[in-house]
Amino acid sequence: MTLLHYLVLSGILFTIGAVTVLVRRNAILAFMGVELMLNSCNLALVAFSRVHGTLTGQVMAFYVMVVAAAEVVVGLAIIVSIYRARRTVSVDEPSLLRN
Repeated sequence: MTLLHYLVLSGILFTIGAVTVLVRRNAILAFMGVELMLNSCNLALVAFSRVHGTLTGQVMAFYVMVVAAAEVVVGLAIIVSIYRARRTVSVDEPSLLRN
C-alpha cells in the first residue's frame, strides 16, 4: 500500500466519525465518532512516519491514544452521571448548566 491509500482510508474514517458526531444524538455514539476521528489521525501519523522513516509520527500516535483513553474515562463518567440523573444519554436532553 502507498501513502495515498493510507491517507484515503484515514480521510474516509475521519469523515465517518465526523458525520457520526454531527448527526447522532446519542452521547455514546458521539464518543465512538470522536474515537474514530482520533484513530484516523493516528493512521495518518503512522503512515507519514513509515514513509519518512522516522518514529515521530508513531510517538505522536501514542500520545493521541493516551489522550483518547483519558477522554473516554472522563466522558463516560459524565455520561453515566447524566444517565443516572436523567435516564437518557441523548445530547439534547441535559440542560443542567442552563440555569
